[in-house]
Amino acid sequence: MDHAMRMRPIRDGDWPYIAALEAEAYEGGGLAEGRAVLESRWRASPATCFVLDLDERVAGYLLALPYPMFRYPDLARTEQPAVRSRNLHLHDMVVAPDLRGRGRGSTLLRHLAETATSTYEHVSLIAVEGKATFWASRGFRAHQGVAVPPEYGDDAVYMSRSLSAGGNAGSKKVDGLPCPVS
Repeated sequence: MDHAMRMRPIRDGDWPYIAALEAEAYEGGGLAEGRAVLESRWRASPATCFVLDLDERVAGYLLALPYPMFRYPDLARTEQPAVRSRNLHLHDMVVAPDLRGRGRGSTLLRHLAETATSTYEHVSLIAVEGKATFWASRGFRAHQGVAVPPEYGDDAVYMSRSLSAGGNAGSKKVDGLPCPVS
């Protein structure tokens, strides 16, 4: 059976499904943020947040928003209006449990890169629950010197990857990546 899969912007009616996917993925590890916090991240940057729609089912989602390099959202707080940054922080990506291991996460990442490349230079994230190897296999590299709050878990690792080979005028290198000059 052929399945109709597509990426699309998040709609208001998607939130019960997104919240359920998030709760299922993170409640056991104490990382679930809840619907209000997730929606605030989406409102900060709707153009970089989307769902994986499989046969009219929300089968996954990705929330990314502009955030300065080496910084990240507070898990307990709703997001303020988006900041200007050439770094896009991939805050959350979840695929429905019955669809994991089938390349759906890679599809979400590819779509993010296609969407973000013209506006952003880097994508950052915090790998949680032992997923640093997963992210490293997708081109992200760890920044061990970036302190991550305990709320993200004991094994949380700040990671990033470049989206383009564009110039970085007015910046210096930190861990091999451009960082705004202070």
